[in-house]
Amino acid sequence: MEKKLFRIAEHTIEVVLESPWTFKKLTPEQETLVSRLATGEDIGVESVPADRQEQLAVNDAIMGKTPMTREIWDAMDAGEKDAFRHSLDFLQYAPFEVADGTPLFTLTVHADPFDDSSRSAWKQVVAVDNVLPYYYGYEHDGNTIYEYFPVPDVKAGVFVQNDDATKGDYYPCKGVGARATLMQVNTSLMIQFTFTSAFRNTVLLHASVTRHNGMANLFFGVSGTGKSTHSRLWHQYVPGCDLMNDDNPVIRIIDGKAIVFGTPWSGKTLCYRNVQAPIRALVRLEQYPENKMDRLHSLQAYASVLAACSSIRWKHSVMDALIPTVEKLAMTVPCFRLQCRPDQEAVELCKQTIEQ
Repeated sequence: MEKKLFRIAEHTIEVVLESPWTFKKLTPEQETLVSRLATGEDIGVESVPADRQEQLAVNDAIMGKTPMTREIWDAMDAGEKDAFRHSLDFLQYAPFEVADGTPLFTLTVHADPFDDSSRSAWKQVVAVDNVLPYYYGYEHDGNTIYEYFPVPDVKAGVFVQNDDATKGDYYPCKGVGARATLMQVNTSLMIQFTFTSAFRNTVLLHASVTRHNGMANLFFGVSGTGKSTHSRLWHQYVPGCDLMNDDNPVIRIIDGKAIVFGTPWSGKTLCYRNVQAPIRALVRLEQYPENKMDRLHSLQAYASVLAACSSIRWKHSVMDALIPTVEKLAMTVPCFRLQCRPDQEAVELCKQTIEQ
C-alpha cells in the first residue's frame, strides 16, 4: 500500500493506493520540472483551444510525457509490463505534494471491483450523460455511489463517498487499465474536493486564468465559448502574461480577499502550477459578431459566477455552503460580460475595461 499527501489551495488531501496499484515514478527530467512547478514557475505550457489541438503534443513534450509504443512494449519483460499496467501517473499532482498535514479527506484506490449486490436499493440522484465520460450518482446507506462510463455501456469503475466526503473509495472494474483508472480517480478527487472545500470558503470555477502584472483575470462561460482561445490571445498580444490554469482553478475568500490558486485540474492543458494570485476581474465570455463589454452588477454577477461553479448541485448542504462564498466573490471582484470575436481588438477592449 502506498500513500501521498497533496496540498491544493492550502487544503491537504490524501491518496492511498492498494496493491498492486502504485504511483508512477517520475523521470529525473520530470522531477526537475516538478520542482519548478511547485514554486509556481511558468514553464511555457500554453492553453489548448479547440482550433489548436497540435498544442497537445507540444505540451506533452514540455511535461516530459512520452507515448507508449509497440517497440517500447515489446522490449519490456513480464514484470515491467505488469508494473506499467498498475502504475498511476500522478504527475499533475506532484507539484502539490507535501510531506505532512491533516487531510480534508482520503481517497483509496482498491484492487478489487465493487460489490454491487445491493444495487436494487440504490436511489439515483444525479445523471451526467450529455457528454462523455458519463457518470451516474446514487444514494444508499448514507453513502453516495458514482458509476463511471468512459464510453456508453462500458463501466470503468465505482466511486463510493461517505456522507461528509471525508472518506472515498474507488473500485476499478475488472480488466480496466491504468489510464482509464486514473481518469476516473481524477474525477473522484475533484468531486471530493468540491464537496469538502465548499464548507471552507472555497469554490472551483470553470474558467481559464491569465495573470498580468501580478493580478489574475478569470475568463468563464458556457462550454465552447472560447475561454482558452481568449487566454491564448492575451498571451499573444499582451506582454508579461502567464497562464495559471485553463479549466478548473480554485478560488478562496481569505481575509475578505478573493485569491485564485492553480490546481492539478486544468482540462486538456497540462498547466499544473502551484501558484496563487489576487483576482482583478471575472469576465463572462459570449461569442458575438462585434466586440463590446459591460459591467455586471449584483444579481447578474452572482448568477453568472454561480452558473460557472463546479458544484454538486443536487446536494443541498453543498450548495448552501457555496452560496455565501459566491456572494462574497461577486461583491468583492468586478464582474464583466465580454461579447466578442476571437481577435486582438477583443483583448484590447477587455484589458482597457478591467484595468480602468
